[in-house]
Amino acid sequence: MVSMHTSPDAQPGATDAGGMNVTILETALQLGARGVSVDLITRSSGETESRAVAPGVTLHSLRAGVASAMPKGSLATVTDEFGEAVAQLSRSANYDVIHSHYWLSGIATLPVAIELGVPFVQSFHTLGVLKNGADIPHTAPESDRRLWSERYLATQADAVIAVSAAEASTLIDNVGAPASKLWVIPPGVDKDTFTPILKSSAVTAHAFLGVPTERPILTVVGNIQPLKGQELAIRALAAMRGPRPILAIVGEPALGADGYFSELRELVVRLGLSGDVRFLGALNRNEIAFFLANSSVTLVPSYVETYGLVALEAAASATPVVAMRVGGLSEAVIDGETGVLLDTRDPEEWAGAITALIADKPRRDRLGAAARARAEGLGWGAAATSVLGVYASLVGRP
Repeated sequence: MVSMHTSPDAQPGATDAGGMNVTILETALQLGARGVSVDLITRSSGETESRAVAPGVTLHSLRAGVASAMPKGSLATVTDEFGEAVAQLSRSANYDVIHSHYWLSGIATLPVAIELGVPFVQSFHTLGVLKNGADIPHTAPESDRRLWSERYLATQADAVIAVSAAEASTLIDNVGAPASKLWVIPPGVDKDTFTPILKSSAVTAHAFLGVPTERPILTVVGNIQPLKGQELAIRALAAMRGPRPILAIVGEPALGADGYFSELRELVVRLGLSGDVRFLGALNRNEIAFFLANSSVTLVPSYVETYGLVALEAAASATPVVAMRVGGLSEAVIDGETGVLLDTRDPEEWAGAITALIADKPRRDRLGAAARARAEGLGWGAAATSVLGVYASLVGRP
């Protein structure tokens, strides 16, 4: 499994790490537990190394370009160098399948798969055509190189794995992927880490934030960048009447998004919300689970999501979600059953939906219980079994 621009074991919410990292690592761990030998391959931002992550799972960090972090916009210049490093490793590893994650990984390693005659699987996780269509403020359009690269990979891969029906439709209609090569495999969720049992720690959560126990908590989780739309959560909070909830924003600025982060902090001050918003930085998985379980509502104000793993993690925590009705979020959140989907970015509309949920605890409990029940059937074991089915369909083909 190749993830060139971000290491699969990087902490989600830090720089460019997010749901894709969780998906790759959890799938690899499940495959390793089933006796499949998995190599996770990424670009090193320091020293090259190979180390065991778990039984059957090894992480290889390979040198390509400078020995430091590089913005995603610059990584296209070192895909050939990274591909050569992967090829050198692959010639002795005798891989049965190469599975690329994100377009940069695909451009680097499709030639390796062709050279070795190994089946090639592509997962995109995000698509340039979706980002360009979302008209995200403060964001430059995705490059033609990315758009054409995604079209090329979608047609040349032996199989393409989408995480939602919405992504699959985009791949067919806008990227040119053959429907015969497409598989839809939604991500799973760690139901033991993300659990409503953690709700019993509510007093500790309020103490951590330094607010009274009766004050509701709203949580947003993700890299701080325009795509994730944290600005909308802040403006919705400002539009709420009466005693406001506390808004916990979990995540660090993505590479190149420091300016947006500064704008968010300035917006908080300008709207008089300094006592109502906490920027918590990147948290580990257990800490994120703690906050999701102890939130009254989880907010997902993203402009684009091919699925929206945070929404599923909130569901497993029995916490209802208020989210934009975009992409795979319409599949991660069942409107009116596990949460609320909105068709607008109007802060007043968001404030109204959030306020209505906070005021109606029986409804929140009902949505949370339904969300947890749905998450019970979406474990990582099932997702990994489906991925293994894709690999098995390709191995041994002429």
